[in-house]
Amino acid sequence: MGIVKISDPMHENLRVAGAALSRSINAQAEHWMRVGMLAEMYPDMDHRAICQVLVQAELDGGLDIHSLVAKARMAA
Repeated sequence: MGIVKISDPMHENLRVAGAALSRSINAQAEHWMRVGMLAEMYPDMDHRAICQVLVQAELDGGLDIHSLVAKARMAA
């Protein structure tokens, strides 16, 4: 675990979004990071597909970039 420095406006965005979605600020930030990471790794995926990957990853024990890369290599 570490500390990530973000701007005050982004912190406020996280606070508002987190409150609206019943998530802590940290949980909201982590959610956005996961979605962003998957969007960069799989630019052809839409938001619905990214959410499906997140749900499946949770069922499989959590999102792990090493397993995602391995799955992508097998699919190629």
